[in-house]
Amino acid sequence: MENPVASSIVINPAVEAPSSDGVLINEVSISAASIPAISPVSFAQIPCEIQLAILQAEVESLLANPWVDHVNKQDYSGGWDVLPLRCQRQYLDAHPILQGFSIADGADWENLPVMAQCPEIQHLFNQLQCPIKAARLMRLKAGAEIKPHRDHELSIEFGEARLHVPIHTSDAVSFLVEQKLIPMRAGELWYFNADQIHEVYNHGSEDRINLVIDCVVNDWLRSKISSGAAHE
Repeated sequence: MENPVASSIVINPAVEAPSSDGVLINEVSISAASIPAISPVSFAQIPCEIQLAILQAEVESLLANPWVDHVNKQDYSGGWDVLPLRCQRQYLDAHPILQGFSIADGADWENLPVMAQCPEIQHLFNQLQCPIKAARLMRLKAGAEIKPHRDHELSIEFGEARLHVPIHTSDAVSFLVEQKLIPMRAGELWYFNADQIHEVYNHGSEDRINLVIDCVVNDWLRSKISSGAAHE
């Protein structure tokens, strides 16, 4: 996104102030409107090492596990379901709906037992030099769509970042943020600003499966997102 251009710099020659050597100099005043606003990053690619074929095989081995329908049914049409991989400790033995969607205050997050079958996903987790909160696989079935919506205050500006890795996808899948297409491909790691209006369409004949990771923003992650925003 482009930053707004500075609108004005006001130089007031009528106002003078003495310099350190007693010579009168003109004061320069800069109006608040002249300071460029920093536009939020809508999306950014983050470098990482992923062996896509291994990751895809891991996910295919999990298809027989119990996935749960997304609870926000008003936000989508067609099929959209979730397999939790990491949740808060208090929900380790709870129903998958609580593991996948309940977020309470606290920093106690743990991998679910299913992660023992996912060494490539764990390898990706190990590359993230920031605290990891929830993680899950999200499947948008063929012909389904996620309607335009916002996840309020879920962005780096509010201290939390949502990352996506497409695992099974196609050119028929469109992921848009503020009506801009994220050019994400299978095996890539992307941040997107969930606080902005976003929507997803699977016009293909195969299901789309993404790995979705929620992280706490720190200097490392902020730097990676800032660097990757050049793709926007």
